[in-house]
Amino acid sequence: MQRALLVSLVAGVVCALLSCWMTLTGWSLLGDAVSHAVLPGVVLSYLLGLPFAVGALVFGAGSVALIGAVNRTSRVKEDAAIGIVFTAMFGIGVVLISRVPSETDLMHILFGNVLGVSDSEILQILAMAALVVTVVAVKHRDLTLYAFDPVHAHAIGLRPRRLEALLLALLSVTVVIALQAVGIILVVAMVVIPGATAYLLTDRFERMLLIAVAVSVTASVLGTYVSFYADVATGGAVVVAQACGFALAYLGAPRHGVLARRLRRRTVAAG
Repeated sequence: MQRALLVSLVAGVVCALLSCWMTLTGWSLLGDAVSHAVLPGVVLSYLLGLPFAVGALVFGAGSVALIGAVNRTSRVKEDAAIGIVFTAMFGIGVVLISRVPSETDLMHILFGNVLGVSDSEILQILAMAALVVTVVAVKHRDLTLYAFDPVHAHAIGLRPRRLEALLLALLSVTVVIALQAVGIILVVAMVVIPGATAYLLTDRFERMLLIAVAVSVTASVLGTYVSFYADVATGGAVVVAQACGFALAYLGAPRHGVLARRLRRRTVAAG
């Protein structure tokens, strides 16, 4: 449980930070694509006896490059390119998994096994998390400007293409981190829900980062403890806790919640 709590917290913090930029840039679907596209790399790493992170990073970065290439060199739009690449990669991963005899391995790859992480996996997660947090701390102003106004970023001397590549690389690393906690199928929730929740609760980006981290950490702790006492899957419990947090923000956010908007409409109508 101590290992599970540590991994869930680390994954929650890193995913929350990246989810804010994913929300602003409209790349939530891309996060889904990367999370599914890493499956072949994870399976190949398992079959070759390598750390999961190695294959996942290679295929995560490769899938992003492939999506960009299909989008730039054909009439296919970005959303279609994303759907084609991530479903193709996921299909390849499923085919490879069919060559692995143990059903336990399939569950571990797809749904995570946060209760069974080893010391080496914890070290890998901590190292990758430290890398992501460090890069975000150094480049967060440039990344934020790119997310809000890439044209202005280019006008003041920044290179949007490089910032885009950096953000996608950070996304790939973040997916690998979350993969250890919740598995491939649920990892997209970790890189979407915290940022979307915080986006409903504030209009200031710096505050959005703090709220996203707070939401994600709270959900990680609650989900881990609920999974222990209710004897349910830890990754699923963490994601459900995050979804409950989003539902509360969706309904009760002071300015952007459904209830607040309805109350303002009634006030305007009455006035």
